[in-house]
Amino acid sequence: MRFFFTLILLATFGFAHAQSISGKVLSQEQDVVPYAAVTLNQLQDSSLVKAVITNEQGLFEIKSASNGTYILNISNIGFADYNKRIVLNDASMELGVITLKAATENLDEVTVVAEKPMVQVLADKTVFNVENTINATGTSAFELLRKAPGIVVDNNGGIIVEGKAGVQIFIDNRPSVLQGQDLTNFFESLQYTDIEAIEIITQPSSKYDAAGNAGIINIKLKKDKSLGTNGSLTTGITVGDFARYNSSINFNSRGKRGNLYGAYSNRFGKSSNFLNLFRTQSGTQFNARTNSIYDQNSNNIKIGYDFYATEKSMVGAIFNGNFNNGFGNNNSRTPIRPVENIENDSVLVSNNSTSNTSYNINANLNYKYADTLGRTLNLDFDYGTYNSERTALQPNVYFNGDETQIIRENATSQNTPIDIGIITFKADYEQDLFKGKLGLGFKFSYVNTDNTFDFFNRINGAFVLNTMQSNQFDYTEKINAAYINYNYKWEKWNLQMGLRAENTISDGYLVSNQQNEDSRVERNYTNFFPSGGLTYQLNQKNQFALIYSKRIQRPNYQSLNPFEYVIDELSFSKGNPFLQPQYTDNVKLAYTYKYRLTTSLSYSYVSDFFAQVTVAEGDSRNFLTTRNVADQEIVNFGISYPKQLKEWWNLYFSLNAYVSNYKANSPEFLPVKQETLSLYAQNTFNLPKDYTLEVSGWYSSPSVWGGTYRTRALGSLNVAFQKRYFNDKLTARLAFNDILYTVPWRGTTQFGDLFIDGSGGSDSRQVAFSIAYDFGRNEIKKARNRKTGLEDEKDRIGS
Repeated sequence: MRFFFTLILLATFGFAHAQSISGKVLSQEQDVVPYAAVTLNQLQDSSLVKAVITNEQGLFEIKSASNGTYILNISNIGFADYNKRIVLNDASMELGVITLKAATENLDEVTVVAEKPMVQVLADKTVFNVENTINATGTSAFELLRKAPGIVVDNNGGIIVEGKAGVQIFIDNRPSVLQGQDLTNFFESLQYTDIEAIEIITQPSSKYDAAGNAGIINIKLKKDKSLGTNGSLTTGITVGDFARYNSSINFNSRGKRGNLYGAYSNRFGKSSNFLNLFRTQSGTQFNARTNSIYDQNSNNIKIGYDFYATEKSMVGAIFNGNFNNGFGNNNSRTPIRPVENIENDSVLVSNNSTSNTSYNINANLNYKYADTLGRTLNLDFDYGTYNSERTALQPNVYFNGDETQIIRENATSQNTPIDIGIITFKADYEQDLFKGKLGLGFKFSYVNTDNTFDFFNRINGAFVLNTMQSNQFDYTEKINAAYINYNYKWEKWNLQMGLRAENTISDGYLVSNQQNEDSRVERNYTNFFPSGGLTYQLNQKNQFALIYSKRIQRPNYQSLNPFEYVIDELSFSKGNPFLQPQYTDNVKLAYTYKYRLTTSLSYSYVSDFFAQVTVAEGDSRNFLTTRNVADQEIVNFGISYPKQLKEWWNLYFSLNAYVSNYKANSPEFLPVKQETLSLYAQNTFNLPKDYTLEVSGWYSSPSVWGGTYRTRALGSLNVAFQKRYFNDKLTARLAFNDILYTVPWRGTTQFGDLFIDGSGGSDSRQVAFSIAYDFGRNEIKKARNRKTGLEDEKDRIGS
């Protein structure tokens, strides 16, 4: 660690001077021109030196330019090209305001659109701009993930990116503390009106935590972008089997010395789900059919303040809170019979109810320093806490085959509180060095989780604690990390290299009356994670990139708890204290044409792949656990292309075709190989009288989920309409989602002699209507969007 501190000190006092060209692009009406293409070309042969795009404030900066004479070109649809002769001579150049004139020539020759596109394919990530798709109307963050390019959501809510599971979820550049059902509940409460964009980062650099086999999905929440006070109000209703209501408000108040911003959103209403599991085990068939209704009340709040201490430094604070109350009723009926019989021996009826109250609170303090010489320092201190109180009532009634007589009955209840605390501190430093950019940083994180499982049996009408079925599991984890990263550009090449080191110290301790040899597991291990990328700009239209990264996926905390959790009379689950992390090596080759058409070919190798499997226990019982079952190979081909077919018709198309090959390292695991095709397409039509029509859909061919489930094809067709009023202040949207009801899944799995044919889904066929009103000034400046220190440890909390 001293080595990295020394490097930071040396870099602070030994930076190399670099020249830059900067400016701001406006229209003749003095409106900001975002996303304009800015290129710097050699005067002699017009060869490309550097290309950038103006940000949302119309600002651009070209860094690390050498002495010489150049031509600066700025182009954007609807404007005439701007060209200026630039001479650099050992000094940076500030061009001030550059005004673009309205175009008078054929606009078809311009390759960059002024309006932010629905999907942006950037060098380090793909950005799905949710606010630019009206088909998002009435959908939640969870449903939006299905529509994002390259993403598939499996039957357990697991997220698959380019054929790989194990993605890290970030909210506003900060990892989420939630996982499992609690994460799903939060995503359901987070509406499309709260979300600005979904960023998909498949090859994170060494600056990011190494956790996440499939990379990072960052959900960026909306922040108002104007000087002064402004914001928006939204209300909506979504009708599936039941009506669900949502509303939100966000605001931003920016002055010369500070910026106060905040948001509140909620979701109220019921949703329905079904799950069918036809299980064959030891010559007996169990045909479980479960229908569930969940009534959810979720509230999200966010407030932050940035103080501009000096021209070079800023201090900020953010508070986030998620509060969730939920009540569920699950009606389950399981006929049981021998395989050779056509009549039932018995029927298990289990109508259980659940109640859950949870909150997730995170606070962040941030300091940022940036000077004109290319040096930046970013410090973050984070504290997070998560609490969940969950109770369940599980009555089990066995009937005879024709359900005319009760054979026996048993009722149980469970109380499962969870308390988690997280503290992190991280520092990131960057500066120009040797005509490149040097990055250094470190991070410390501490996580403590306290999981209690109290199991009660009903005896003589009263529930009595069963000490043999109850337990407490405490888990602590410390991760110390440091990284170094260097980015160097010369002529048409750009090289990025990085190395991250992470030391993990963990201690899991089970307190229980059960005899368990695995009651305590301590670990201490160190890993190194290299990353790098090489890009080549052949000319202004063609760019190539070769990227490599090594990642790790640590087990979530609940999957390490060896205690047996009773689900019902026939099923239970337990963790695996000896579950090993899985490691992934990723290599990706990408090609971009005209900053639009992007194709990529990637290869990933996952060692010690772990999956949730169903294991037979005796003749009738089974249990869920997580095991390292295989090594996985994935080859993925991806292509995405936005195209304006007509002045009134825009198309976006995304395709991912991948092959997953699971090589078993467990004798009970059946080797699996599967080819999968994932498609997403969206058509946007600008109709007369300011109406907009959007038709979109996604499709996933038969695939493998979690290394065990072979699933059939599924997809969705969606149609939406939009109309704006009062100078675009008021927006009304009407959407029809999953019109053909093809989102529900069906698949089979086999582990040892246990076979399951399953299916499931929700009320995904919906009609949604919403109204949004914007108040305040037009877009000028943006509330700061910054990253904090709570990284992967927040994503691994089991529920």
